[in-house]
Amino acid sequence: MSGKNQSADRTLFCIYQAEDFMYQGSCLCGAVMLEVHGPITSIIHCHCSKCRKSSGTAYATNGFVATADLRIISGQDQLGAYESALGKRRHFCRICASPIFSSNAAVPEKLRLRLGILDTDIVERPISHNFVSSKANWDDLDAQLPRSDSYEPGR
Repeated sequence: MSGKNQSADRTLFCIYQAEDFMYQGSCLCGAVMLEVHGPITSIIHCHCSKCRKSSGTAYATNGFVATADLRIISGQDQLGAYESALGKRRHFCRICASPIFSSNAAVPEKLRLRLGILDTDIVERPISHNFVSSKANWDDLDAQLPRSDSYEPGR
């Protein structure tokens, strides 16, 4: 990728041409495969109760993509959706239940991509932890835990 430093934008460290971006992703079972042909913006770690429940984790890492930039390569027929609030839908694989993206009828030009489904590295980085007052009580954002490239110690 070629880019020029033009701003101190916290979402992208460099400005790139739209054609410089192409990310690939898939659900856990591989039935849904997608490509993103554009940047991922406003990446956050969301600790709200809805994101925790839909991901089954302490937080969900999400980023905006332009609706026109997301291409479902295979598995369109395996995409299910749940309307979590009026006009807000969470899209997932019907087979393995992997969260894929969410959509909002009030902002149809953007989708909120679940970054855990990406199979390729991205250049963008998270900009914040959101809704931290709703975080799980066992989640310590500042914990100095051991880090491992495999299972936890003792397993």
